Amino acid sequence: MQKINLEVNGKKISKEVPDHTILSNFLRDHLNLTGTHVGCDTSQCGACVIHVDGKSIKSCSTLAVDVNNSKITTIEGLAKNGEMHPMQEAFKKMHGLQCGFCTPGMVMSAVDLLKNKKNPTDQEIRKWLEGNICRCTGYQNIVAAVKEAASKL
Repeated sequence: MQKINLEVNGKKISKEVPDHTILSNFLRDHLNLTGTHVGCDTSQCGACVIHVDGKSIKSCSTLAVDVNNSKITTIEGLAKNGEMHPMQEAFKKMHGLQCGFCTPGMVMSAVDLLKNKKNPTDQEIRKWLEGNICRCTGYQNIVAAVKEAASKL
């Protein structure tokens, strides 16, 4: 067991966790932040993407103890004062989701993309999102949603 100290969605957290606790499981099981999905447990699908110190990572392949003293943002932490983040709004407006399982990871990855590239091309968006798998949408509306959000940010 190790004690970890984190800031999760703006809230200070201090918890004892077993050394082998996967970050996605910590978020879901210890903090009840179930928006972070686990689809594959092998870092292939991207449903578990969150931000650690402002960068997107796959939380299913990261140990909770390895992010000690970090700032974490999950999909639940994107909304501010009851207002959805522009990327969340764009996914809704542009129908960038169907079943919704991949959506939290897609949104978190796309937010990170726009921090790095303000006005990405379709090809740049698709390249950035290669690590996120969607089985429903065909990606066209996801790309449109990212472009819509880019125009708002």
